[in-house]
Amino acid sequence: MEILPKNLGTRPRLAVEIKPEGVVAARAEDAAAILTAVAERPLPVGTFTVGLKHGNVTDRARMTSVLREALDAVAVRGGERMRYVTLVVPDAATRVLLLDFDELPAKPAEALPIVRFRLKKLVPFDADHAMVSYQTMSSEQGVVRVLAVAMPADVLAEYEEIVTAAGYIPGAVLPSTLASLAALDAQAAPVLVVNAGQGSVTTAIVRGETLLLHRALELTDGPYRDDTRTGPDPVEAEANIEARVVEDAAAYMMQREIAQAVSVAAAYFEDTLASTPHEIVVAGAIGADGLRSLLEENGIAGLKVREMVGVDALASEATGRVPRGWMAGVRGALKN
Repeated sequence: MEILPKNLGTRPRLAVEIKPEGVVAARAEDAAAILTAVAERPLPVGTFTVGLKHGNVTDRARMTSVLREALDAVAVRGGERMRYVTLVVPDAATRVLLLDFDELPAKPAEALPIVRFRLKKLVPFDADHAMVSYQTMSSEQGVVRVLAVAMPADVLAEYEEIVTAAGYIPGAVLPSTLASLAALDAQAAPVLVVNAGQGSVTTAIVRGETLLLHRALELTDGPYRDDTRTGPDPVEAEANIEARVVEDAAAYMMQREIAQAVSVAAAYFEDTLASTPHEIVVAGAIGADGLRSLLEENGIAGLKVREMVGVDALASEATGRVPRGWMAGVRGALKN
């Protein structure tokens, strides 16, 4: 599936995704996006907080170092270091909406102000000064359906600045799930996509080249468990146990919320398309195995679950190093 091609043009053959769990970078040699090099680096706790307000990067020096390390591991091609990179950002740092118009000008320069005006009442930030991109999904029966992406200008600048500080140039910026959708192989049958990880879950439904649903939710997030706190002080030990109980409860609630989001998306799939999802395609840090277990534990069984990135999308030298769920965003960003 091709996402936002007119606005962004041909994207760089180097991509990096920043997510709460860490940073993953990848390189491809052409539009087929067979990943020839992949690197993943974890983010220390306290480095990164996702949201629509400036301050996503809470430790700039550490974030820059991790980003540079991941990109440097994959950016050298033919003895030369690539500079331009497609940046994939968390869904929670953007707003993605499907909008219906009676009509819309064909020229982007004329259509974009109309899309931006509609967004003013729909996004919790200044749409006039936000980054806005759009793509027409369908035009039939007097209704033009548009996919619109908006990101606060200061948040976008924050992400781009750390890429620049790491020694690279941001050539394009995409939200995680939209980037991942581009990794889908062309298929006529509609598909349900789940992109889940720490703090958020996004569900999407795609039929052919048309996005029918994009629903992003922030999840319950528990406190960080510091396993080094094992001192002999009984008071401290009791506090540590209490913290673990709270964290386990939060993790349980997060799993329930993910299962509920999948259930709602599956119901929407059935109502809209008059059929049950043939399979769930998984992007994100939770992975296919993790989502399958989570759904079964919450009483949702019988749905086939698979990774969006198949082994055929990886060159031999790139296999086995990074969980495939982590690679969906960068693979889609490179496939154009």
